[in-house]
Amino acid sequence: MRTVLMVAEKPSLAASLANLLSDGHAVERKTRPTAVHEYKGTFQGAAALFKFTSVMGHVMSIDFPAKFNNWDTVNPLELFQAPTLKSEANPKAHMCQHLRQESKGIDAVVLWLDCDREGENICFEVLNEILGHIRDGMKAVYRAKFSAITEKDVKNAMRTLGRPDENESLSVDARQELDLRMGCAFTRFQTRYFQGKYGDLDSSLISYGPCQTPTLGLCVDRHDQIQSFQAEKYWTLDVRVRHKEGDLTKIDWGRIRVFDHEIATLFQHKVKEHNYAKVVSVVKKSKSKPRPTALNTVELLRACSSGLGMGPHHTMQMAERLYIQGYISYPRTETTAYPANFDLKDTLKQQAGSNLWGEEVRAILQEGITRPKSGKDVGDHPPITPMRAASEGSLGDAWRVYDLITRHFIATLSPDLKYTETTVTYSIGKENFTSTGKIVTKLGFAAVMHWLAPQVDEITRDVNEGEELEIAQAKVVEKETSPPGYLTESELISLMEKHGIGTDASIPVHVNNICERNFVSIGANRTMVPTNLGIVLVHGYLKIDPELVLPTMRATVEKQLDLIATGKADYQAVLSHTISCFEDKFRYFEQRVGSMDELFEVSFTPLSASGKPMSRCAKCRRFMKYIQQKPSRLYCQTCDETYSLPDNGKIMLYKELKCPLDNFELLLWSSGTRGRTYPLCPYCYNHPPFEGSKKGQGCNQCPHPTCQHSIVAHGVTQCPECENGVLVLDPTSSPKWKIACNSCNCLARVFEGAFRVAVTKEICDCGSHLLDVDFNKNNTPLADGGTKLQGCMFCNDTLAAHVDFGHAKMRHPMHSRGRGRGGRGRGRGRGRRNLKGKAALDQYFV
Repeated sequence: MRTVLMVAEKPSLAASLANLLSDGHAVERKTRPTAVHEYKGTFQGAAALFKFTSVMGHVMSIDFPAKFNNWDTVNPLELFQAPTLKSEANPKAHMCQHLRQESKGIDAVVLWLDCDREGENICFEVLNEILGHIRDGMKAVYRAKFSAITEKDVKNAMRTLGRPDENESLSVDARQELDLRMGCAFTRFQTRYFQGKYGDLDSSLISYGPCQTPTLGLCVDRHDQIQSFQAEKYWTLDVRVRHKEGDLTKIDWGRIRVFDHEIATLFQHKVKEHNYAKVVSVVKKSKSKPRPTALNTVELLRACSSGLGMGPHHTMQMAERLYIQGYISYPRTETTAYPANFDLKDTLKQQAGSNLWGEEVRAILQEGITRPKSGKDVGDHPPITPMRAASEGSLGDAWRVYDLITRHFIATLSPDLKYTETTVTYSIGKENFTSTGKIVTKLGFAAVMHWLAPQVDEITRDVNEGEELEIAQAKVVEKETSPPGYLTESELISLMEKHGIGTDASIPVHVNNICERNFVSIGANRTMVPTNLGIVLVHGYLKIDPELVLPTMRATVEKQLDLIATGKADYQAVLSHTISCFEDKFRYFEQRVGSMDELFEVSFTPLSASGKPMSRCAKCRRFMKYIQQKPSRLYCQTCDETYSLPDNGKIMLYKELKCPLDNFELLLWSSGTRGRTYPLCPYCYNHPPFEGSKKGQGCNQCPHPTCQHSIVAHGVTQCPECENGVLVLDPTSSPKWKIACNSCNCLARVFEGAFRVAVTKEICDCGSHLLDVDFNKNNTPLADGGTKLQGCMFCNDTLAAHVDFGHAKMRHPMHSRGRGRGGRGRGRGRGRRNLKGKAALDQYFV
């Protein structure tokens, strides 16, 4: 029997595909990091055992070697020619090991990755790990192409297997490398240059991205239009006529407006010379509003932003969830034309039972489906369509996206909306006026997409040609021209598509990035309002090299990548040429960054004038200033040195205690009463003192053997929730004592109300350090009324009863069963690992 390995992009997708292909007979085998679904069947006419597993997105990620990742020692210019390497995207998941293990002895592999360029790239990432285990090599490698998680589509994909496209994969490799080199070089240079000079940037990273920055440029361009707009007053006539029944109708002046008040008043007097307005003509025209074209990704993002108030990133998360669950077709597509073989009628029938749009669907089926409008077919995936019926209760938050997709699909098969427009022309002396009204004669597609129906503005009374109506009002109204509004998210997405910034898959990421980096804030009605930092950056680029921020450069790069994907250009040639161009641009920018700095000087506060004095510098003994805005840091004006501090918490001086290594005053970082707190030395935090230590570590990770604040003094045991963390006692948390992991968010609240808690050097059988606890005599848990107890927080029954883990699921095997009533606990558990590296540390320092 042959063995066939099948690989999907996500675990939930693997489960759905295996279930459909096996007719529900697949058996799940639990493995880490992703499960394997096994079933028997036939493959190319022979009996086969199928093993269906998955990856979790990209298997590999591109980066520079470790020596190039030090911002302090590496010149950003070196990054354009530095070597790159691909390493496992999530080393803790051990995905490569999983793929190699499951591919041993297989006869063939079928790749079920998403059918786009990123999916092709992941195909070859998988093949790099398993190709040596396939008996017939590349001859036995197959690619499944599918657009929906339905039995029909999936089984058809299995019958029509193809081959993975290496050219498309190479185009993704090229984009990843270009973005890495250019983004890292500019980001490192900008961040170090400007954060070293200004204190109120309020951004931890001043990043540059070949797509992100032109996206920001579009937002700032609209901001500049608003700022440069000069309002101008104008005047118009507000004239109303009275029907015989007494109803008033506003009629619009043919001249619309004038920009001189005296002239407007002159026309008003001319109108007031007459008592009646004469009906010159009554014209009725039948008009229609065409039904929408089929839905692609960009239109979905626009519609969800403007209609549902959902950001593009959140929209795609919901759409992917619906796709994996089989409710909609593949949500990443540029095509707006249904394939000739697409069964529109069968897809529509599935919605006939809905209590929301079932009536409209049944009417369309009875009258006949209207031929969909011809859209564009770019050859990727069919338009986004609903694949099965659903209810709001079954989908939760994703229902709104499903509702929009389904209504749009039904609308594409509905007739056009039809209405009658009536235009009445009046004359008052030599001045002409008009009034217009609309009456819908056939709702068509607007029966399901009601928000697209034209605003009905019916004329309240029928009038006839030659009829005269009394002038009830004629006054001059003063108004003012108004600037354009800020770009809405929907308009920004349209402009990104127009200028070729990003792809249907990456547009949400770029929009999300400029918001997260504090370059743009989301205003009312999801408008994109640039921040001061975003505005200054764009204006700086425009002064130095406009191509860095204009969309034309990225559009040119995308065209080159398209040539790689279609096999019309050599991968290495395109990559080398583009890197060389970017390197020249960086040199030019670096030489002229002073032009951008002039704008920063006007907009931001220098470090020397920022912040407030907090702690003394150990080098000059002068007070350093604490700058609270992101990135939070200490600045010594005398030494002209900056020390980074952890963000997203409160920083305070820690009792004027000093680090025994460098004599800097210790600080205390806290995320609040419900979160973690730990001390840190600002110098050690930025300059790791020990071999193996990393930048950005506090005292709760410091291995100093004698310091009273180090992990050696307060470390209790290895964290039960993560591989590398250690549970460390927070000595500042009295009387609501806390023991928190120094790596993840696992936190235990312990011995509330106790006078003192300390970590001893003695170790329990389970591997945890024993604790000395001095309880309050008013609420001591000890039976004899005593207050002091030494024991293990897991193995001692008395102590374990006062340990409450939160923030993460507790998986500690030693949560009960132990000895000790007033002395040391001697747990009987097995399997606890010792405090990681403790013995090695002790030996090292000795």
